[in-house]
Amino acid sequence: MKSLKEERRRLGLSQRQFAARSRLSFRTIQLLEKGKHDARLSTLAKLAKALGRPGNGVFRAVEEALSPRSGTLAEASAALAKGPDWKGPFFDFIDDFRRSPDAASIEQAPVPGLSPRMLALLASTVEELCAERGMSPPLWCAGVRALREPWFISGMESLKASALAESPARFRRRNIFTLSNFLQRA
Repeated sequence: MKSLKEERRRLGLSQRQFAARSRLSFRTIQLLEKGKHDARLSTLAKLAKALGRPGNGVFRAVEEALSPRSGTLAEASAALAKGPDWKGPFFDFIDDFRRSPDAASIEQAPVPGLSPRMLALLASTVEELCAERGMSPPLWCAGVRALREPWFISGMESLKASALAESPARFRRRNIFTLSNFLQRA
């Protein structure tokens, strides 16, 4: 925890003084500053208090991090644009939308620069989610074209026939083929 060391030094405290102030052992402070110890929440709260910050803020931060998000499509598309691991942000968006189906969260078009595959996938998915909820899809979906080449999302040759038969119409229309349970999480 480099920032812990910096904060302790900013306060002009030695490790021993900081340990006494935080009511933690000297060895714990040493290990934390070296990044060789994972602190409990109660330890983080003591550290925060010793640094002059509200200790209960640690618990609030953890609670907020673990609470359901209600992200927008624009935020999800920004995450998708950053790298090849698209499934996490993609399914997080779906889960968020299903928890809180808000038309405003899908109204804004995805960020520019997405690959044609990701753009088509997002448009098809948003249309499918809107159909589930009896909502009208946002206008930007209508402007998303079909892919030139078929995309079998599973990538498994043995599942292509099933994907051709099962893929929802909103996906097939954009040349995307997937199994019928694609938008479900176990």
